[in-house]
Amino acid sequence: MKRIAVFGYSIMSLEVIKQLNEEHYSYVFIVKNEAEALLVAEQGFDTKIIDFRNDEAIKSVGIGENIDILFCFYPKDSDNVFLTISARALDNELTIIAIVDDPESAEKLLAAGANKIIDPYEICGRKTHDMLAKPDITDVLDNTVFGRHDLHIAQIEIPTNSSLEQTKTSALLLAGTYNLILIGVVDKVSGDNLHFVMDEKEHTLNIGDVLVVLGPARDIKAFKEEIEAVTAA
Repeated sequence: MKRIAVFGYSIMSLEVIKQLNEEHYSYVFIVKNEAEALLVAEQGFDTKIIDFRNDEAIKSVGIGENIDILFCFYPKDSDNVFLTISARALDNELTIIAIVDDPESAEKLLAAGANKIIDPYEICGRKTHDMLAKPDITDVLDNTVFGRHDLHIAQIEIPTNSSLEQTKTSALLLAGTYNLILIGVVDKVSGDNLHFVMDEKEHTLNIGDVLVVLGPARDIKAFKEEIEAVTAA
């Protein structure tokens, strides 16, 4: 089980905690004062109040010992830079993920030792574009990636006598019907390479082709069972 430390009270830090799968992660949520602790408590989460500028204080919550991933979610970039420098000095192997308010601060955070930068404005911009260009994919992402824990990738082979034979990938409509995303197709005729649907031309399905899909286990099972039922009939 990986242990995560989340520093800084914000909407995003709360969302990170809410999305953690408790079977795979445990967490410690660090806030600055009692007022923030009460706000987080209202959401049902425990917190610790420490001074992140004190090395002994951040070591007391496991930085440098048993924390695997650190999220720096303070509103001020300067605070996130300071925390990143301190944490990196304590643990060279720690994975540090930091939010950035000013894009120009991204280089400072990377130089300080952050492994990954989250730019909320860039994310919003990208998602707005996706909503316009690919609304079906965005809807599925909202219902799975951003809203559920039971996300899986599955390989589903097109069986003999399947109704999907000679169906074009664009006609599958997995998003609306099954709440799944089609990642790609393994074409048995041309080899075992995965052809990504976002990068490749239209593909016509044949018996033996393998669909690689992303989504909740329940929806994957429903899709697979329907294919097998139609085939058996």
